[in-house]
Amino acid sequence: MEDRAKKLDFRVPEQLMVKTMKLQKIALLSVYHKDGIVEFAQRLITLGWRIISSGGTAKTLSEAGVSVEDVAKLTGRKAILGHRVVTLDPAIHGGLLATEDMRIELKELGFPWIDLVCVDLYPLKEAIVNPEATTMSVIDQTDIGGPTMLRSAAKGRRIVIADPGDRAEVLTWIENGQPDKESMLTKLAAKAEGIIADYCLASARFHSKGKIDGMVGTQVRECKYGENGWQKPAGLYTTQTNDSLAVDQFCLITKNKVPGFVNECDHDRLLQTITHIAAAFDLNYGTVPYIAVVVKHGNACGAGIGESPIDALKGMIDGDPIAIFGGVMITNFPIDNTELDCVRTYKSTESKRFLSGIIAPQIYDDASEELAKSNCYLQEVTELENLTQESLLTGAMLRPVRGGFLKQQAFTFVLNLSSELNSVTTGFALTSAQRQDILLAWAIGSTSTSNTITLVRHGILIGNGTGQQDRVKAAELSVERARRGAHKIEGSVAYSDSFFPFPDGVEVLTKAGVKAIFASSGSRGDEAVVEHCVNAGVTLCMLPDTVCRGFYGH
Repeated sequence: MEDRAKKLDFRVPEQLMVKTMKLQKIALLSVYHKDGIVEFAQRLITLGWRIISSGGTAKTLSEAGVSVEDVAKLTGRKAILGHRVVTLDPAIHGGLLATEDMRIELKELGFPWIDLVCVDLYPLKEAIVNPEATTMSVIDQTDIGGPTMLRSAAKGRRIVIADPGDRAEVLTWIENGQPDKESMLTKLAAKAEGIIADYCLASARFHSKGKIDGMVGTQVRECKYGENGWQKPAGLYTTQTNDSLAVDQFCLITKNKVPGFVNECDHDRLLQTITHIAAAFDLNYGTVPYIAVVVKHGNACGAGIGESPIDALKGMIDGDPIAIFGGVMITNFPIDNTELDCVRTYKSTESKRFLSGIIAPQIYDDASEELAKSNCYLQEVTELENLTQESLLTGAMLRPVRGGFLKQQAFTFVLNLSSELNSVTTGFALTSAQRQDILLAWAIGSTSTSNTITLVRHGILIGNGTGQQDRVKAAELSVERARRGAHKIEGSVAYSDSFFPFPDGVEVLTKAGVKAIFASSGSRGDEAVVEHCVNAGVTLCMLPDTVCRGFYGH
């Protein structure tokens, strides 16, 4: 027995030592926006956590009666260099980056194991968009310690909260015993890295004056496939612009049917068309009519304006009842059973008209219940009811190409009849009805795939000749579509998204009965085009191609 006792080792095993070191978990909180941080810290303390913090966050917590330790106590250093260096310390990042097999070394260094980091960043983007922004003002709002802590926490597989909106979910998850821990840690780490990537990109974009650019998006909806069934995976991503008209803000109210990739593309085009219509009427008349537009494969095939929702819907359907079948409709007015009955039965003699999707400010329950029986998805966008000139997309637009992307400014030109077309090139004055029709034709044609010739009569799109390689064919196609719909072309107006190089395209329109045309100038053939219109008794309105050219969707 005595020999056996001599062989017993009474030292504390490393495994047990590590276990005792884990007893109290530590959370590091450092946030710019203090809303909710006191309640968050209090719940952690209730769960037995220890809180460490720095600067303003520590002060906020302390003043609220929350037990908190300042980071300076942990690091042994106060903030230096005008508060530029606070958390950039081995004690902090060692406590975040250490792995399980490094716990003994961490203890020997006197550094705590930090289990959770909750950080939001200085408002860099707000500083950048400030009209008075300077290099130094942006630098002052560029966070260094925050992103570094988030990345250390993400690499160290700690609980990392970079979005204040995730705090409640994380607390509930902790209270429930951290189920499926690895999956949750990965999800939080990925989000933190994405937020930091977007943050750094904003800084690079500003300091390079746009020579460096890109985008960081988060998937909000998975599409069944892309444009074709074999193009997988596919999805809708948000860049979190807080734009109330952004496609990711559309509220899907159908569960049995969701938009596909092609539908999402059409949503973007629908927004461009309806906002341009609204902007044109707001600018020229100070009021926006009821608007209804249907897009099919990226181009408007039905559009109407009116003094009532039913007038707008009937105009939309009258334009091309065949082409709108299966399209996606958008309106700037709510949809109830009255409007729905018009959409589904007006000029539909055999069966109820089918649309792939309907987007409106509100879709009332009785209408949504009826549509739920079909294969039509429904989305509500409240802001559609308040469209004005301010609703146009602004800023830069990116388009992917092989090996990179193209960048251009958004389409923000709005036709102003009063100041820009106060003199008519051919001397024939526009009637009141023609002025409204030209605005509608311009808004539709300038948001359709080039080359485009658009015909409108009495507030109704009667023919949209889009995506043609030559302007003559675009004119012929618009006339052909109007005739297929049995429309009277006599007295209609036409819009061309660029100049006519020769009179031949104009001749197609004037022979069909078009009485007013809006096109750009700048062609060597302008004189011949004007002469033809004068001889035909047709009003021709022109602005320089550099000012008003409406190429879109190449």
